[in-house]
Order: sequence, then C-alpha cells, then structure tokens
Amino acid sequence: MTPLRLHREIYRGNAVDEALGVFASYGTFERREEAAYWVVEITARTPERERRIAGELGNYALGLTTKGRKR
Repeated sequence: MTPLRLHREIYRGNAVDEALGVFASYGTFERREEAAYWVVEITARTPERERRIAGELGNYALGLTTKGRKR
C-alpha cells in the first residue's frame, strides 16, 4: 500500500474524488481526511505500479483543481 498525501490548501476535495473515479480501474483506493491533507491509500499489483498511480493521480487532481479555479 502506498499513501499519497495531498495538501488541502492546494487540492480541492471534489477534484481528488473525481480523480479517484477516473483511476478506479487501476487499483484500489481508500481516502481519508486529516487536518491539513487528503490522504489516499493506494493498493495495486506491485509497489512500482502503486507509485506510478500515485504520481499520475496527484497530477490529475492538481489539473482538475487548477481548471476549477477562477482567474
């Protein structure tokens, strides 16, 4: 299991949730909230795959977050 910590001041919660839906077929995810972070526990076939999913998921969620911000 690989944890992904996304700072709540940077990532919107609905963007994280949407990204989890997009990546659902690549692994198993468990999201929880901490005071300053969204924490996603990622489980996949191999630790390498978990790390790759974590990177891609974080980037996708960040893209959704920035897309949703008003300029």
